[in-house]
Amino acid sequence: MEVARMISNGAAEVDASRWRYEMVSQLGSCNRVVVFSASGCPMCTVAEHLLFSLGVGPTIVVLDRHVEGPAIREVLRELADEQQPEVPAVFIGGKFVGGVEALMACHINGNLVPLLKHSGALWL
Repeated sequence: MEVARMISNGAAEVDASRWRYEMVSQLGSCNRVVVFSASGCPMCTVAEHLLFSLGVGPTIVVLDRHVEGPAIREVLRELADEQQPEVPAVFIGGKFVGGVEALMACHINGNLVPLLKHSGALWL
């Protein structure tokens, strides 16, 4: 009986994990640019302001105000590089770009504007 309960709990855990990934994927792909953010996070503000300065109006999901914030953070933590925090997490065209460092690097090397244009977030 105990083994059956452990297997059942393991299956439920896998289903919950799959559900969390699907939720993040859905949130990340339903808009052209999505920033997963946290209240009071200065790096989140930097990422958001960079996008706004380029003329992009990203969808901002503030995790500490979202009912599924802890579950989303867990997925973002797994997606992020070990050395960087889980927020901000930027998705462009449904693809995970990374945090503020990846976003800035993309901007500095000239790839951000074409990426935003390709996703339909910029028209000019």
